[in-house]
Amino acid sequence: MSDADCIFCRIVRGELPSKKAYEDDELIVFHDINPAAPVHLLMVPKEHFATLADARAEHERLLGKMLLLAPRLAREQGATNGFRVVANNGPDGGQEVYHLHLHVLGGPRPWKRL
Repeated sequence: MSDADCIFCRIVRGELPSKKAYEDDELIVFHDINPAAPVHLLMVPKEHFATLADARAEHERLLGKMLLLAPRLAREQGATNGFRVVANNGPDGGQEVYHLHLHVLGGPRPWKRL
């Protein structure tokens, strides 16, 4: 399931370029084009659902996979002294792209706030 106009769905389909850090059948991870930290990855499920609040029980394994993959990718990208995982949800949560995604941020501070 995808949304024809969703920028992340377009990246998943290969219609828009991205600097990939990881990809498998369920997930794509790429570098943010406007990074808020020295390491700033976006973890995007290939299935389109707008927010974390839209996740269902069937997404439990995928969400767990994303959280377990975050430390490995953060380290691989050079965030060896810690990192953050952020999920912005809805207008008051600061979400800008309505396709669930996690930000993985790391590297020396100070970072821009999300």
